[in-house]
Amino acid sequence: MGEVSAVLVYDGHCNFCRGQAARLQRFSGGRLRLESFHDPGVLARYPSLTRAACETAMQLVFPDGRIYSGAAAAAEALHLNPAFRWLRQIYYLPGVRPLADAVYRWVAKNRYRFGGACTDGNCAHH
Repeated sequence: MGEVSAVLVYDGHCNFCRGQAARLQRFSGGRLRLESFHDPGVLARYPSLTRAACETAMQLVFPDGRIYSGAAAAAEALHLNPAFRWLRQIYYLPGVRPLADAVYRWVAKNRYRFGGACTDGNCAHH
């Protein structure tokens, strides 16, 4: 396992999101720290992030202030692991990025339909 290089801010009230965040953490070689934007103090620690942005997509925050959102966050998270670095290049191939972003937006919008109920009991709200 590698040293933590970035923080993945995700929807910790969503079962599907928790599973995918854990998967990205494993694929990153342990170089991600996971934080739910619902937890106290998380959004305060990252003033560049808004609740609205976090509700729309996961956010990958680097210590130097760079932030990647959605599918780009996944691509950059995979790049943290030398064994998967090449996968980031696929995301940036012509035509792939808009398609990956559109698929990500659709999945994110429908995430509470995947993987069971959310944990806060307000799934209908989502």
